[in-house]
Amino acid sequence: MPHITHCIFDMDGLLLDTERVYSEVTQIVLDKYANGARFTWDVKSTLMGRTSLESAAMVIKAYTLPMSVHEYLTIISQLQESLFPLVKPLPGVERLIRHLHAKGVPIAVATSSTREKYELKTSLHKELFELFDHIVCGDDKGIVNGKPSPELFLVAQQRLGNPPAENCLVFEDAVNGVEAALNAKMHVVWIPDANILALGKDNETHGATVVLDSMEKFVPEQFGLPPYTE
Repeated sequence: MPHITHCIFDMDGLLLDTERVYSEVTQIVLDKYANGARFTWDVKSTLMGRTSLESAAMVIKAYTLPMSVHEYLTIISQLQESLFPLVKPLPGVERLIRHLHAKGVPIAVATSSTREKYELKTSLHKELFELFDHIVCGDDKGIVNGKPSPELFLVAQQRLGNPPAENCLVFEDAVNGVEAALNAKMHVVWIPDANILALGKDNETHGATVVLDSMEKFVPEQFGLPPYTE
């Protein structure tokens, strides 16, 4: 197993249970503008990790929605505003983040979300997210392309002091994110939703070093990181 010194985390569906909100809001739009077409996981999985502009354009095209990207983003932003602040950290997240911070392991968030959406989603969890050394968002300077482009992870790497890529471990829930991490030459822990696994072949890893069904199953010492002490 690789010797890891720095960790980079996706956010949506990995740290916070936000993917549920994305699904609910998108379905509301489809109910109104696409005759109730279902927002299925085969479509959703292609959007995960992409920028808001990219994912909006893809939804509009997939469901032939009668609106522009700007109109779509305005509609869903209004729906998300009351839901995002209510999301909670996923199992195992708080324990791992607090552990890595306490042990002095440099950690960063690299999310395709805009800075505004990041602030909304983390508004009730500021103390937890203040433990990260850096937060990279999809509309930060230097970010042009969403995942599977490696840009988000490369910017996070730079802000962490440019450690060697082989010493960086990315945590992701999306296939696009796994590909982005591999494109950045980094190692990946993939923690996918069961619905994503159901779309692929049995035991498919997409190149991830480890595939887990929960952050609770992560064993730090397998990657040369300090072990949990309790």
